[in-house]
Order: sequence, then C-alpha cells, then structure tokens
Amino acid sequence: MKITIAQLNPFVGDIKGNIEKIENIFPVDSDLLILPELYITGYPPRDLLISKSFFSKIKYAEDRLKKLSLKYPGTAVLAGAPVHNKKKTGHGMYNAAVLFYQGSKVFTQYKNLLPAYDVFDEYRYFDASKRLKVLDFKGERLGITICEDAWNDEIWPYRVKYERDPVSILVEKGATVIVNLSASPFRIGINKARYNIFSSHVKKHQVPFISVNQTGGNDELVFDGNSLCFNKHGHLIAEGPLFKEKIFTVNLNSNDNILFNPGRDIKLVYEALVLGVRDYARKCGFKKAVLGLSGGIDSAVVCCLASDAMGNENVTGIGMPTKYSSKGSIDDSTALADNLNVKFKCLPVSSVFSENIKLFRELFGDSCASVTMENIQARIRGNILMAVSNEEGSLLLSTGNKSEMAVGYCTLYGDMNGGLSVLGDVPKTMVYELAAYINRCKEVIPENTISKAPSAELTFNQKDQDSLPPYELLDKLIYYFIEENFSEDDLIKHGFDSSLVNWFVSAIKKSEYKRRQAPPAIKVTARAFGMGRRMPVASKYY
Repeated sequence: MKITIAQLNPFVGDIKGNIEKIENIFPVDSDLLILPELYITGYPPRDLLISKSFFSKIKYAEDRLKKLSLKYPGTAVLAGAPVHNKKKTGHGMYNAAVLFYQGSKVFTQYKNLLPAYDVFDEYRYFDASKRLKVLDFKGERLGITICEDAWNDEIWPYRVKYERDPVSILVEKGATVIVNLSASPFRIGINKARYNIFSSHVKKHQVPFISVNQTGGNDELVFDGNSLCFNKHGHLIAEGPLFKEKIFTVNLNSNDNILFNPGRDIKLVYEALVLGVRDYARKCGFKKAVLGLSGGIDSAVVCCLASDAMGNENVTGIGMPTKYSSKGSIDDSTALADNLNVKFKCLPVSSVFSENIKLFRELFGDSCASVTMENIQARIRGNILMAVSNEEGSLLLSTGNKSEMAVGYCTLYGDMNGGLSVLGDVPKTMVYELAAYINRCKEVIPENTISKAPSAELTFNQKDQDSLPPYELLDKLIYYFIEENFSEDDLIKHGFDSSLVNWFVSAIKKSEYKRRQAPPAIKVTARAFGMGRRMPVASKYY
C-alpha cells in the first residue's frame, strides 16, 4: 500500500482554508492520504467547539471531502475532525478520524484516550470512546489511533496510566498497520520520546506504524511535525521535517532504514520560537513587530528571533535610555540593529521620568519607595512601546524570560507589556545558549551583550544578582519545582538551602497574579506558565 502523509499547518477555525489546502494536494499517486488530528478545525480549537455555527461549517468540510474522494476514486482521505456523538451522552462530541472514499464517509474511529494534563483539556469538549474497530482497506487491516491513543507505553515517564492500550487492542483485532493522527506540541526532547514510543510499538507487535503530526504555531503551542513511518521490521522508512509542512508518500513494503537524528535541543528551541513568532503574527494579522532594545541579552535574542521570523525589514527596536542606562547598552543595541539590519530608534526618556518623579513626589512625598521609582521607568517604556504598536499596527513582543517571570522580577504594565512573550518559557541560562547558537557562525549579538552582568538598569550600578540568586541556581530550582513538581521538602532534601527555598517558593506564589496578566508565552519546556500550569491566584497553599 502507498500512503501519503500530509504534515500540514492548519489555521484554527479556518475550515474553508484548511479544506482548500487539502484540495490543492491532489492528485496524488497513493492509496491513502492521511491528515493530522482535528486537521479540519485546526488544533486546538478550544471553545470554538461549543459554537453551533462552527459545527455547521464542519458539515461543509465533510461534503467537500466526499466530493474530493469521488473526483479521485483511487485515493481515500483520512482526516481528523470533531464528530457528534449520536447517543447524545456526555458532551455529545468525539475527537475522530474519518475516512472518505469514493464519495462516501466509510469509516469513523473515535479517540479512546483523552489527555487532561499539561496543556491538554480534551475532557472539556469530548467524550472518550471504548470502541476500536479494524478497517479492511486495499489488502491491509488499518488500526487507526488518535494521538494520545498511542502514548500509553511504559517507556514514556510522563504517561497517564490508562486502563487500556488501544494499539495492543487493535493488533489483537488483526490490524496489519497502525496509523496515528496526531497534534503533538513541541517541548524539549519530545521528538526523541515520540520516536522511542512509536518504534517500541513496532518492536512489540511487528506491524508497520505511521504517525502524521501537525506542524505550525497556534497561540502558545508550536507543533513540530516530524511525522514518522516505520516498517514491520522496526526500520524508520520515512521522516517528516521539523517545523515545516511536507507532503510525502511511503510504501509500506519499503526496506529503507533511515538513521533518526533528533537534532540539538537548542537548535530545536530556536526553530520552535521562530515558528511560534511567525505563525502567531501571521495568524493574528500582524506583518510587523516592535520591541524594546535595552542592550541586554534577552531583548537581543528576541530581536534575532523576530528578524528571522518576520523579516528584518518588518522589525523595529526602540531604545529608551534614562540616566541609569550605560553608554555600552545603547552602543550594543545600535550594533545589534546594524548587524541584523533592523530599524532602530533611540528615544531618551529621562525628561519624561523626571516629570513623573515630580508628580509622584507630590502624591507620596520624599518617602516614595525606590522600587516604585524603578517601576515607573519600566512603565514609561511600556507605554511608549504600546503607542508604537497602536500607531504602526505592530505586534509588541515582550522580552522577559521564564526565570524573571517565575519570581516576579518584572514590571506589570511595563516590560511585561506585549502581545506575545517570546521567552516566557525560556530560562535565563537557556537564553545564553540561544545567544551562542545565534552567534555560531559570526557575531550577530555583540559579545559585550553576552559577557556583561545582566541588569535592568533602573538604578545606578544595578545587577540582577543583587536581588536574585545566580541564574544557574535559580533555573535549577525552577526546573525541579515547576517541571518535576518537587515540594519544598523535596527541594531541601535535594540539597538546596532551606532559606533559599523558602524565598523562592514565596516569590513564585506572590508572582502568580502577575503571570495571570502576562501575554501568551511560546511553550518549549515540559511545563510552561499559563495554560500548562493553572494555579489559583487567591490561595493559601505554599
């Protein structure tokens, strides 16, 4: 059997456009065209699924796919789509894979395992099915699974221990090929895990395994594609590229044996962030981006990512120095803008800051707290950047990193302003890795930006480490507490100083209200702030 994998980047909600993209693929010299999970709607459609008018458009998509399969009767189309539960129980809806062939909808498989962890919330919309059937098609018996259905494997350490294993059940029912329609978002190491789990199924059952994964960015999530095809001997016979659309055809009888190369983690993070910025801007209707350029490493890395994602001609950096800003910071920003050939405007804000000081001293007197005065500067800058965004129709990119966001070392309505937080799930130590990756061939980010001590430059001789532990230490705390879900006692037993742990956990808690108001952050780690970590603001737990 010849199978065509359509590793595509759907536009959430654009059912007409998503269907047109399928129609443009044809004709294909293939028995079966496979599309990703919920491709018709794009993943994740979220509360669009509860709109009645939205479902009427899904019916339109099905009619178009029936006509397409009639026009090309030699090729069936297997597409992911939401389907009504005719029993009208539960939510009344399934996450389904639907096969269209020769003008008819001939087979439907419902998703069995619904993830409700990390960023997933499928129980909010769908009912879990226990029905698993094998489809006889062109000499093969297809066992069709949908994303999580294929992840109940003991080698996956983060798995939910479901009672049933759909892959094993389908093989027991006689499946000669396992197909998996997927919308599996990127996180560091996920492509290695995917390869290991899927190859494990093949080794266990000696049947070919085909995975078709969505690519592209949708809100906080980036989907890396990397669709995989194994023959019955466990050899990788075809592999989709990372972070790109690709349509390719495989023969199940192929004896090819491709060497799987997962790639360097930092390269994948860079590519995920570029795609995340590009698609968020494109799908939200932005053609230009603006950001504050401070001369620091965070804004430098974001500027490089934005330039790669949107084109250097569409990126503007704004420098807004005060009397606390070093000449080196201004020079570094200018040098970076020249290296990238992006627009750079320097707008000194000392006079605006002075007027604000006068106003707030009238309000608070000379006792006005120093941190209040520092935050005024950040809010002046945030105000200017939002004005540029409004005037030019540019997407404002927030430049804060995950380490700062974790402990609240950021200013609400100041440097947190923005439509998208590019580094909001990137720890500070990883920001340095990204800078090194950007400079791997030539100096793009000035060396002084990388080597100097990080500083918000909101007062004289200020350094981040005056208020924070070393980033290497802070990022380890964040990893264990956020990603590995360690308790305070666990951290102390792991060797962290108890007073540091108490400060850290308190800072995490106190900053929850800030993070609730932050722009969406592109997810690259195992657990991101935002939709991946849903903590109460008004609580007394820590």
